[in-house]
Amino acid sequence: MARYTEAQTIARGGFSIKVPETWWEFDVRPESRDASIRQMINDRIRERPELEPHRNTFEGFLRKASKEAWQSGALYCGCMAESFGGDVPITGSVTVSLVGARTSNGDVMPTDPAAIVAQLGVREAKREGDTYRKVKTVEIPGVGLAARTYGIEDVSVPGDDRTMRVVLMQTFIPVPGQEGKVALVAGSSQVLDLAESFFDIFDAVTSTFRFAE
Repeated sequence: MARYTEAQTIARGGFSIKVPETWWEFDVRPESRDASIRQMINDRIRERPELEPHRNTFEGFLRKASKEAWQSGALYCGCMAESFGGDVPITGSVTVSLVGARTSNGDVMPTDPAAIVAQLGVREAKREGDTYRKVKTVEIPGVGLAARTYGIEDVSVPGDDRTMRVVLMQTFIPVPGQEGKVALVAGSSQVLDLAESFFDIFDAVTSTFRFAE
């Protein structure tokens, strides 16, 4: 689905990550994100007029993704919203957040990938169509070992009591020199039928993550 032959490197304070050049990347701050999204859509449709029928779908998805990214504390949000000839565009997103965790006693939780994996719960699907979660460690080139979960999960909708079912991959990368802090690279999509393809995409994007020198 995604084209990796051409990629753009997105640099932020403390890290960089590469996404396919066809992805959308924008400022997630509430005061500027709407104007940023409108400008991006206008520019993209000017280049590719065949996307015009999907303008409202793209704008709704990107607004929703940017709002949720901001509310989750994300430092970066990149989205794919591509039309492959079907009635509904294929959409997905990757966010990067800096997170820390403490126990109920206030102690800093370990960021060692093996320790994180031991704390993350595996969930098996009881029947076809159920949610599930797999947990493992992965090696990020140039960075080191990280903990990862991936599967299909029901996640909370920020500011709402509802949940939505998504393809979800989360990679927890220890931040060098910062006790109790990890960089969380999270990829998600609501296109459940393409779960395996999205796992490949999210893995490829996450593998480009680097801490700044």
